[in-house]
Amino acid sequence: MTTLFGDHPATAPLEDRDVQFLDTTLRDGEQAPGISLTPAEKAEIAMAFDEANVAVIEAGSACTGPGERETISRVTDLGLDARVTSFTRGVKNDIDLALDCDVDGINLVVPASDRHVERKVNTTHDETVETTVELVEYAKDHGLWVEVLGEDGSRADLDFLEELMGAAFDAGADRVCAPDTVGHATPDRMLEIYARLSKLGPTSMHTHDDLGLAVTNALVGVAAGADLVHGTINGIGERAGNVAIEEVAIALDHGYGVETVDTEMLYDLGQLVAAKTGVPLAPNKAVVGENAFTHESGIHTDGTLKDDAMYEPYPPEKVGRTRRLVLGKHAGRAGVEAALAEHDLEASEDELAEIVSRVKRLGDRGKRVTDADLLTIAEEVQGREHERRVELVDLTAASGSGTPTASVRLEVDGEERVASGTGSGPVDAAIAAVKSALGSASNAQLESYHVDAITGGTDAVVTVEVEMSSGDRTVTVAASDSDITTASVRAMVDALDRLLADVDTPVLSDD
Repeated sequence: MTTLFGDHPATAPLEDRDVQFLDTTLRDGEQAPGISLTPAEKAEIAMAFDEANVAVIEAGSACTGPGERETISRVTDLGLDARVTSFTRGVKNDIDLALDCDVDGINLVVPASDRHVERKVNTTHDETVETTVELVEYAKDHGLWVEVLGEDGSRADLDFLEELMGAAFDAGADRVCAPDTVGHATPDRMLEIYARLSKLGPTSMHTHDDLGLAVTNALVGVAAGADLVHGTINGIGERAGNVAIEEVAIALDHGYGVETVDTEMLYDLGQLVAAKTGVPLAPNKAVVGENAFTHESGIHTDGTLKDDAMYEPYPPEKVGRTRRLVLGKHAGRAGVEAALAEHDLEASEDELAEIVSRVKRLGDRGKRVTDADLLTIAEEVQGREHERRVELVDLTAASGSGTPTASVRLEVDGEERVASGTGSGPVDAAIAAVKSALGSASNAQLESYHVDAITGGTDAVVTVEVEMSSGDRTVTVAASDSDITTASVRAMVDALDRLLADVDTPVLSDD
């Protein structure tokens, strides 16, 4: 079989490559509209990258301002194993500002395409080469690791690009990169560029996803000789975003047996970055999206129950995930039976048929069937009554201009309890009040919290879905209300009630 990676005269098999990552989430990722990370958030993310064995962390751009320099210094003070760098423009002052932040190195960007050389910087090819050499020598004289990036490299004249990068190496640069700055390149173009640049010295890839080719272009560049891939977690970044590190990492690992980062941390990294940036993950996002290892179709669920790999390319544990079987209009008998078994429930053939029928009818109304829905259906079909242990009687929450506060009145094992709490917002305060009322019984872990649907108009209704776990038991519950705080508390209380259903001990308050 002929393959692109190895059989093509300009490539080598990917299996033979030693590849590392430069993470630019804190710099290029933050340049996406609406994202602004605090120094503490950048430090937390950087520590997670380091734990995952990311080789280089681009902490920011020192020339941006005092706040950014404080942030970069915060990261350099962490004593990470990863090399910490600053993005710098082609001026000495930027290098000096990076040095003030005590970085290990710089990512020095200089113009490469005629559009940037002539129109943006208003200079010439010769002057660009001369300036680049001076800047590289200056940075190396100050003990910095230096990577030279030829901006808009994918649209540059290749003879000039080769001359520019060759001069950078001669001046002492540690590596070079021809960024696909605007996501312009096809795989053929990247192959053409890196087949030439990789002969000069160590090269890096920097691809954007404007054509949906970021991962493919990165792999082609690696096959052509690059050994460091720039990327961001979740693929955040300008316009359509940078190449997603988790996607390249798993493609190399699963497809070619190439180890890069600790893949078991990829999901946690994705969740961390999504939480800190406020950019949610698309459900169908590869590797880290909620649906990546979620099965609803009856055929798929049945096959997955028989063989874990039936409808998955690699086990979810490889990227820190768990498999989920969810119920909806496509549910089948095998999936429903498995879901019931997770709650230690059995059903006769006739009961199971009726439960499946009701689950499908609920799914036909456009609703994903939660654990609580399934348990309620099963109770109705089997003629069992669910005796609630925890029920929300009343809720009051206020935020105003002061500290958000909330008070709740719960009925717990037939006893009324009242408690209050404060928090960062009304939802947080209300949940704190619930935990206060329930004491140690509320120690269940909140695994996920989703605002799933909001209707339009002045009578808008919000649906909140929560997933909570206690020990080896997990339950999903959804609740709807015109008030998000009420919906959130109802969902959480219902989830706790279901988790406590099989607990024999009384629910004691902490006092």
